[in-house]
Amino acid sequence: MRRLGFSPQVPPRRVAERDEQAVKVWREATWAEVKEPGRPAGATSASRTRRVSPDDRPGPRTWGRRGITPVVTVSGRRSGRLSVAGLVAMRPGSRTRLCRRLISHPAGKGKRRSMSERDFIELIDGAHQLVKAPIVLVWDRLNTHVSSRMRQLIDQREWLTVFLLPAYSPDLNPVEWVWAHVKRSLANLAVMALDRLQALLRNRLKRLQYRPGVLDGFI
Repeated sequence: MRRLGFSPQVPPRRVAERDEQAVKVWREATWAEVKEPGRPAGATSASRTRRVSPDDRPGPRTWGRRGITPVVTVSGRRSGRLSVAGLVAMRPGSRTRLCRRLISHPAGKGKRRSMSERDFIELIDGAHQLVKAPIVLVWDRLNTHVSSRMRQLIDQREWLTVFLLPAYSPDLNPVEWVWAHVKRSLANLAVMALDRLQALLRNRLKRLQYRPGVLDGFI
């Protein structure tokens, strides 16, 4: 097979419902509109949320003695969930920045277990205070991003312009690569408490904040 030009590879997954024509239009037309020269200098950002739980399985593989399957000890109690949202902020002449927001959701019946519109808009407001310029926001079609409540919050901010990515196109979202990078560093981690996981995530994300070269590689 190698002589015929083939090599062993791991194929990426792609959702069958993805509209390749919409992705092509976004790359060629919408992205050019986002970067148009007449737009006020500001930050181009992308956002994505990840929900993480200490009960999540560790990485798919690890080392162990032949014939003896390693066992990872985890807690049988539900310890809650951690939501993480991030923005990769770019501005001409400035270093690329990573803004993030972590919210813990304690276990319990009837309690919210995901970020609300208010949580997302507070992240965007924080980025606006950081860059001190109008923001062009590029993010995906998460239901919280496109809700009527979110549209009202966006309309109240004259300095905010929003572009939506095509459906099922995570490869166009730089923050997806940020999460992939962070998840690799936590691949074989098994924590027993939510606060421990939160501290580790803050540490990993803080390291990225001081590595603009790595962030540029995700864009």
